[in-house]
Amino acid sequence: VVAFPFEDIYIDRRHILHTLTKREQKIVFYFALLTASLGIGGIRAIVCPLSAYNLEDCGPKELLSFFNWFYWLINLNSAVVFVSISYIQQSVARNLGFLIPFVSVLMAIITIHMVRGEMIYKPKTDSSLLTTFGVIASALKTCCVRYRYFSGGVTSWLDHAKENYGGQYSETQVESTKSLARLFPLFAFQILYRTCIMQIPSGYYLQTMNSNLHFSGFVLPVAAMNVISIVPLLILVPILECINSCLFSSKDTGHSPAIYIVVGQLSAALSVMVAGFSEIHRKHFPQVEQTLSEEVLLVSSMPCFHLAPQYILLGVAEALVTPSCSLLSFWLVPERIRGISMHFLTLFNGAGCFMGAFFVQAAHAGTQGNWFPHLLHEGKLERFFFFLASLMMVNTLGFWTIAHRYNNLNQEYTNEFRGSLPEEKLLKHEKAIKHYDSVLESSPILSPMEKT
Repeated sequence: VVAFPFEDIYIDRRHILHTLTKREQKIVFYFALLTASLGIGGIRAIVCPLSAYNLEDCGPKELLSFFNWFYWLINLNSAVVFVSISYIQQSVARNLGFLIPFVSVLMAIITIHMVRGEMIYKPKTDSSLLTTFGVIASALKTCCVRYRYFSGGVTSWLDHAKENYGGQYSETQVESTKSLARLFPLFAFQILYRTCIMQIPSGYYLQTMNSNLHFSGFVLPVAAMNVISIVPLLILVPILECINSCLFSSKDTGHSPAIYIVVGQLSAALSVMVAGFSEIHRKHFPQVEQTLSEEVLLVSSMPCFHLAPQYILLGVAEALVTPSCSLLSFWLVPERIRGISMHFLTLFNGAGCFMGAFFVQAAHAGTQGNWFPHLLHEGKLERFFFFLASLMMVNTLGFWTIAHRYNNLNQEYTNEFRGSLPEEKLLKHEKAIKHYDSVLESSPILSPMEKT
């Protein structure tokens, strides 16, 4: 949609395909941006759990391996995109930068349509998202009616939604919602982490754009610096897989994913802190002129590769945090709501992106452009980075205090979430009754006294 309205297309001097004004071009662009965001939000929440449904019989170690390689392939694709398409869009033709993804998506749609019969998963009828929200709403309504959150025999406020306590939902539905609610602290602590990741297309982008992009005679595209944050993930995933396969048996899950998340969030905090020091370092270099997209900018003469450490630290954080969060979101809930759990993880990640945009806007408005200035060398962007790093350190410490809730993947949550569901208890009970009946049938005839 937006490939051609950027420039007037001429058949000849008397025939112009369009003469859209700048305002109309912006309307078209933002409409296309909205539709792209809707598509990305849908496919991120669906494709990954759809692939992992084939691994329902596998343990945590196999699932972590799956998510590691899943995100490894995604980032390998991203690396190709940032190197090739961004260079074409910046240095060759801006329109081709939009046409190439359009053709790729069109081919993907055709491919998915051809194999759609193998990609259909029908979840259980009582595991919809509306049911989950209904359980929460019913529990809140019952709590408000009774003017208290807990009553006799109720261990959780969500128990008020059960039919036994005046609600309208079965025990299975409520227990599944309770297992999902236990993951909300994990999701909440990912918001600020995702805000740090969003510094790549915001704060880090400004730093890179205002640094020297010349390398061996040609100008690097700004987006090519994203590859530096992808390389650590491409390297770390095979190394972590080798370590897990060599040091741990098939029955052992290895290190707890919660530990990976803590280390990854610490790496993200260090990345933002390093970005602050890099900004101070960048201002010490003299300014030179640099042409980007036919515009001459006054930038620092510091080579953009001096910013590599902050990108690398964020890449290490992504290699540790994202697969681990996906594993916990998928494993620590009953099978019937695993897709919903992955939806909530995507939702909170999106909230982190909005939080990052809010921080940027608040910093720009609250400091009157000092922390996010129009001319970067005249402002104090490093103060914003130090502020965000301090918040991220507090966030990491906060998650570390609750990380023990997600440590034991073999016994505590597996037994609690899967063994507490009523149908599984009933199945065990029926097996016990059948076993008891078989014992009675095979036993000798009892005397009247023994029968009594």
